[in-house]
Amino acid sequence: MAALVVAEHDNASLKGSTLNTITAALACGGEVHVLVAGHNCAVAAQAAAAAAGVTKVLVADAAPFADGLAENIAAQVLALASAYSHILAPATAYGKNILPRVAATLDVGQISEITKVDSPDTFERPIYAGNAIATVQSSDAIKVITVRTTGFDAAASGGSAAIENIAAVAETGQSAFVSRELAKSDRPELTAAKIIVSGGRGMGSGDNFKILEPLADRLGAAMGASRAAVDAGYVPNDWQVGQTGKIVAPSLYIAVGISGAIQHLAGMKDSKTIVAINKDAEAPIFSVADYGLVADLFEAVPQLVAELH
Repeated sequence: MAALVVAEHDNASLKGSTLNTITAALACGGEVHVLVAGHNCAVAAQAAAAAAGVTKVLVADAAPFADGLAENIAAQVLALASAYSHILAPATAYGKNILPRVAATLDVGQISEITKVDSPDTFERPIYAGNAIATVQSSDAIKVITVRTTGFDAAASGGSAAIENIAAVAETGQSAFVSRELAKSDRPELTAAKIIVSGGRGMGSGDNFKILEPLADRLGAAMGASRAAVDAGYVPNDWQVGQTGKIVAPSLYIAVGISGAIQHLAGMKDSKTIVAINKDAEAPIFSVADYGLVADLFEAVPQLVAELH
């Protein structure tokens, strides 16, 4: 029995989500192999080989994998699938784009967003926006699994797995890369940040989000938002935290002007410490907050920034 982890990377580096997925794969039992499908991706492959517990890194280095097109990478996974009992990828946009194609072709049921491995065939995953945990047992010969990265610690470094170059499959021709627009920011990436400052509908406008910037700067934090703030056009879509946005679990999550709709709580309630600032004492956010301040955010946030030296 062996597990294959589909690595998420940008050719030059390995994404942290892959390390969490490796931990989940190790919990399934047996050897753990990592597939790095990319182009000029030797650095990412070396990073995967350094993860503790990984016994082999398979490198498919070819131009069709350069931009991470799901059709091409899924074809490469399928070429290897018969040798594995488990195929895992992070439950990010990357993994969610690839593994459903793999599961459908293998004619097995995908097990999505697992947060715990009970045994090699039994897993736990949140349902109903995280209000309940489903225990799922699979009898499929090959388990195809996406991993909610907040449920697993990142694999430690110190490994020395063998790196093996494998033949790349032919390009499927089903899709073509056109362009990519990257949002540039000096702040940490939202899903990898240790500290996040998020604003909600209570901010009132996009301009008012500037009130949060000094706080985020002092703390070295990423900035996020609730869906209500994103839908209102206050901030970009990639700031959204929640069930339909990004799932985060930083060491510190500061929710400012966020009421705490169930969909938002599903995306951040695993944070180690939650601080809420809201003028409504009955706001649901206070039910999950470790520290709550009932106050006008336009007064409280500048005061908080003044106290941070």
